[in-house]
Amino acid sequence: MNLKKIFRILLNIIFWCFTAGIAALAALVLIYGNDLPDYKKLATYAPPVATRLYASDGSLLIEYAEERRVFIDFADMPPQLVNAFVAAEDQNFWRHPGIDMQGIIRAAANNALGAMGFHANFSGASTITQQVAKNFFLSSERTISRKIKEAILALKLERTFSKQHIMTLYLNQIFLGARAYGVGSAALMYFNKPVTELTLSECAFLASLPKAPNNRDRAVERRNYVLRRMVEEGYITQDQADAAAAEELNINSGFTAQMEPAFQYFAEDVRRQLLGTIGREQLYNEGLYIKTTINPEYQRAASAALNKALDNYNNGRGGSEKLQGAIIVMNPHTGRILAMAGGRSFADSSFNRATQAYRQVGSTIKPFVYLAALERGMSPQALILDAPIVGMREGNREWRPENYDKKFMGDVPLRLALETSRNVPVVRLVEQIGVHNAIDAAVRFGVYPADMRNMNLSMALGSGETTLERLVLGYSAFINGGRAIEPKLVDYVEDRYGRVIGGDAHKMVAWSDDLTPPDLTAQSDALSDSQSLYQIVSILQGAVERGTGRQARVPGHTIAGKTGTTNDVKDVWFVGFSKNLIVGVYMGYDTPRPMGKGAGSHMAASVFADFMNVALAGEKNQPFSVPDGLTFMRVNRRSGASAAVDPNGTIIQEAFKPGQRPNPAPIAPVRDTAGDAVVAPAATAVVGGVF
Repeated sequence: MNLKKIFRILLNIIFWCFTAGIAALAALVLIYGNDLPDYKKLATYAPPVATRLYASDGSLLIEYAEERRVFIDFADMPPQLVNAFVAAEDQNFWRHPGIDMQGIIRAAANNALGAMGFHANFSGASTITQQVAKNFFLSSERTISRKIKEAILALKLERTFSKQHIMTLYLNQIFLGARAYGVGSAALMYFNKPVTELTLSECAFLASLPKAPNNRDRAVERRNYVLRRMVEEGYITQDQADAAAAEELNINSGFTAQMEPAFQYFAEDVRRQLLGTIGREQLYNEGLYIKTTINPEYQRAASAALNKALDNYNNGRGGSEKLQGAIIVMNPHTGRILAMAGGRSFADSSFNRATQAYRQVGSTIKPFVYLAALERGMSPQALILDAPIVGMREGNREWRPENYDKKFMGDVPLRLALETSRNVPVVRLVEQIGVHNAIDAAVRFGVYPADMRNMNLSMALGSGETTLERLVLGYSAFINGGRAIEPKLVDYVEDRYGRVIGGDAHKMVAWSDDLTPPDLTAQSDALSDSQSLYQIVSILQGAVERGTGRQARVPGHTIAGKTGTTNDVKDVWFVGFSKNLIVGVYMGYDTPRPMGKGAGSHMAASVFADFMNVALAGEKNQPFSVPDGLTFMRVNRRSGASAAVDPNGTIIQEAFKPGQRPNPAPIAPVRDTAGDAVVAPAATAVVGGVF
């Protein structure tokens, strides 16, 4: 047979093989190509990205994600990182049309040699483009039909998108172990740095991970393999490879974005709120930028002050249960929560005692009762009888209220009774203005719920339960013009494209376009008149300066506040404020029981002082704003009479509404027949108001 005939036969064989191949390929495309997924949507690829929680100063608190991912555009990828993945995974990536025939032949030969016992590693022939097709659209099952679909999709992807876009999809989607998806997240997880700061050695390590993402025992060996491949492909020199191979791999084993313990209660409350407003999918996968209200300096100071007091109490005391507590710091004008700690340790207990614990409020309710009296025209110097009460019944039992010092003072001015937190005078006051009126003030200010039932005298004296957060919100209205405000944990939320989302639908304040805080002063009607509110604030200022709240004093600053202690000292409270900052502190056992000898509300007041000394350091003093129409007069603190009439003892400045005036000259008290109480004559009148 001559050469021409042999050549003609070979050409016919090649032709028919080629024709058969084309026919087979057409058949495969016809069979498997009709039900392929819509690959064109990858043109606007938006992968799941971690949501990040930031403090008010822009510092990162924590990330929320089901898959840890940081999207990196191709233009921001270090060239050596891209080269490392190409050398390790698909050396012909920039040349093939989606499938690599050379790679297929090479893999088939290697696998055949390996099966026959020769020294050859088993290998696959999937290109980076095929891996993109599989990762985005197909399962990982090892079937011929899946491989055919993968190849067809790869060809279509290459015809539709640029190589750079395909590489971007690959490097942002691939799983690299440690819950990291994509090179951006992996760089942070393994080396705690962005991709732009990766060394050649670190780039090679990341490129070695796709083959065994969760096995780091052979990290150095696999990194060095990638470096050798980069030399073979001409991406680096041998000297560069040797230098990179000598570099120690400082891998963060199990690295996760950790948050300071002081911030954990606050961050968890933010997470719960956003789960309820925007949902889990958006929170964990949409790459949100969440700007919170937390002030890091305040948060650290608040947690330190609370923990110091709890540790001082718990150290040296036996028993498995430890005293717990909470602190919350707020802007009283906007409701922005600036610091929050719900216990000694979030790791030990995630229960937030600032927002979730309902406990009896004790004497911290008294300012609302006295406000109800002031609203009805009573003067801050009106006299209330502080004398034994007998025959009083609460429900089915007889009740004899007592003062904490077991003594009685006779007629005492309203101011003095509240500053020193005497119990008997407030009982008489509630009797005069009515239980419903006394409790209504606490309900109106949000301390007690609006649908509260079973209003009784003990509720007006602090037996009702509420949270520290609600109590602080109620006190905020004393100094913000009587406005009811809502607590704010989040200032604004941006999506991954920088668009502000949220607003009223997400219980977030509608901030202006330049992201400055909103003006909340006109968002609700006043809960009380400004003059009565100032009188209460002035009395609470006196409580800190010379009453039960003396431990809360901050040198050089105007401070007001109120202590609170429940029966048997089971719970202690302090709520105090400056002009623009309000702080609430609670301490008690989770299972209520007496705190023991030496415990009291002074502990909570001291926590307040420790925090405020940090928060107000370097700040100028800001006295409370005084509304129009008040007249200030010097009076005797004990009698309420004008200082000109009764100059002995402590003289203070009192704020009087129009028509109010100091008391007449005091009448000498008389000793009761039992000899254990000082009482005023029965004819003593209530001065300065109509009930």
